[in-house]
Amino acid sequence: MGTLVATSVDRGIDEYTTLRARARGALTVRGSRFLAEAVPVREKEECDEVVRKVRKEYFDATHHCFAYRLGPDGMQFRANDDGEPPGTAGKPILAAIDRADLTGVMVVVARYFGGTKLGAAGLARAYRRSAELAIGAGERLSVYVCDLLPVSFPHACVGPVMRAVSVAGGRIASSRYDIEVHMEIEIRRSRAGDLRTALLEGTGGAVRFSAG
Repeated sequence: MGTLVATSVDRGIDEYTTLRARARGALTVRGSRFLAEAVPVREKEECDEVVRKVRKEYFDATHHCFAYRLGPDGMQFRANDDGEPPGTAGKPILAAIDRADLTGVMVVVARYFGGTKLGAAGLARAYRRSAELAIGAGERLSVYVCDLLPVSFPHACVGPVMRAVSVAGGRIASSRYDIEVHMEIEIRRSRAGDLRTALLEGTGGAVRFSAG
């Protein structure tokens, strides 16, 4: 499983799992073909663009159904049946995303009708399974939500500050030196409190925190 550090204004969420890159899956059921694409996304606008591109690529498909879940907390989501019987496409696709415990992901499934009706249950199974195949073909990626911690301190405190940052697993995102040292420290949200404490203790209270 890969890792990626990202910043976010969301609160209370420290880690989530998405896909590293686009992945595809295909399924044929009683003559109907289901071509699925699982795509990492961050914003609704990206989802709209993905659907547009899939519709263009599979312009002759009977349906282009999709679902997505967005945000570190997964609270943004949508499911679309694109003309299939209600609940037989979008919701099963979303269920596949949720079963994989992913967010920041959308799946679009293009269906080519094969001439034989599958029934509501059969359609739901086919859409869910095709979405699962696409998701399963992708590489999972762990994303850690980080905060930027702006600090200022005397030049004599550089050593203790750097040690505290290293121990906490942080990263110096930017630095500026004048009569004092000014840094922006990128730190995983769940460790931000411990880093603040370590910085204060390591510098004898000489470090100052600014609004980030």
